[in-house]
This record gives sequence, structure tokens and C-alpha cells, in this order.
Amino acid sequence: MGAIIWLASYPKSGNTWLRAFLYNLLRNPPQPAPINDLDKFCIGESAGAWYARRAGRSIEGMSMEQVMQLRPRVHEDFTHAFPDSVFVKTHNFLGECCDVALHNMDVTAGAVYVVRNPLDVVISMTHHFGVSIDEAIERLGDRRAATETTDAHAAEFHSDWSTHVKSWTAAPNPGLHVMRYEDMLDRPNHSFRRLTGFLGLKPPNDRLRKAVKFSSFDSLQAQERRTPFKERSEFASAFFRAGKQQQWRSVLNASQIDKVVNDHCEQMQRFDYLP
Repeated sequence: MGAIIWLASYPKSGNTWLRAFLYNLLRNPPQPAPINDLDKFCIGESAGAWYARRAGRSIEGMSMEQVMQLRPRVHEDFTHAFPDSVFVKTHNFLGECCDVALHNMDVTAGAVYVVRNPLDVVISMTHHFGVSIDEAIERLGDRRAATETTDAHAAEFHSDWSTHVKSWTAAPNPGLHVMRYEDMLDRPNHSFRRLTGFLGLKPPNDRLRKAVKFSSFDSLQAQERRTPFKERSEFASAFFRAGKQQQWRSVLNASQIDKVVNDHCEQMQRFDYLP
């Protein structure tokens, strides 16, 4: 039995990239690890099958209260999936819902949090959620933002971007490692080397570089062209769409930029995201 290492982020902030890197690094395959096998390496916190197993029935139509009663026990179940540390992807903010913790700290070993400029996040959200830019900006600022429970996925509670970021990163903790998406783009070898240090790993340079290459955006995008990615939403033509930063400069208008900055100024300043 292992303990959970949460791979946490607000949606559309680089979580899949992080998972792909760790998969390629730790499994060390001769070819890029298949993107549709990521869930065999890293558990999705909201994966419906785990909750259905605990409930003894489909979770379709369950209320948030019902899901939250299952959540701590489902997290305990995760720890039996692998003998060592168990990587679990989460988009939930670090807090409570319905008076129950969204993350069971009794079975937690640590967390990696990926943060991305919200001005770029809103652009990715439009494609993933099938909404307009203005609607994405409203969702980014909605403290009650959550997903619905379906047969395949338990409800997630995201809250607003600032609350999400602050909840995970405000209190320094030796069990937490924070990564900026932009640093992962600009200095991937350095960023991922620091991650391996946090995890207590010392991979040879050639193995780390290979994992960086195999999990690069170009590699992931090439895979998706050959085989549709099962995590792509019904609204998006592709999951790995652009993989760039500063897209907002040519996409958002002045009022949209002002809205995001006004809503999230404090956390944007912390991570050097203010225009």
C-alpha cells in the first residue's frame, strides 16, 4: 500500500503534460508512452468506476453530498492500487465541500501543483468546455464552479481560479512542489529536474531528457493525430491544441483582460502574470 501524491491543477493548466512526463520517466519506455494509457499510471480522482465500486452501484445522478460521503473512502482505495506512491490527478481546490475534505490528508504523502497564467487558461477553457471567452472568464471567477456527476465521473469542485491557486500554494509546505506552466515551456529540463528532486528521484541526464522529449507537446500532439485522446471533451477538436503561452495577447480584448486581472490580481501578482 502506498500514499497519494496529488498532481493538482486548475483545469487546462498542464496536468496532462505533467502526467505524461512522469509516466515516461518512471516507466522509461523505448517509445513515447501511449497517451491513452495515462490512467494506468496515474489515477483520475474523479474516475467514476472507483466511486461506483464503493457505492455498489452507478453514481449517475448522485448529488454532491452523496459523492462527498464516498470521497474519503475512495481515496483510501487509491492507496491499494500500487505498492509504492500513488499518483492521483485532481482538479479540485484544496478545501471542503459539504463539510467533507475534497482530499483525504490521512492517506496523502505530498502534492505537485501546476499553475498557469489565467489569461491563457480562459482560451483553453473555451475549447474544452464549449463556451465563449466571456463565459470562460465568468467561470474562472465563479467560487461555486463545479462539474456534474455522470456515470463516468464524480463531481469536481473547482471554485474560482484565485481560490484554487491560493488553496494549494498559499502555505509553504515541504510536501508541496509548485510548477509554473510557463517555466515548463521555457526551461523544461530545469523544471522537470527540480520536480524529480522533490520526488526524491535522481534519473541520469539522458533518461530525463528522453522523458522530456517523449512528453513534449509536439510528441503528445502527434500521438493524438494518430489516435484520438479519450480525455478530449466532446466540444474540442483536439485536446493538445496549441501548447503555447501569451496567446491572450492576440485573442483577448482590453475589457476581457481587465476583467481577469481585476478578479485575480493578487494571485496573478504572486506568479508574475500581471500584464
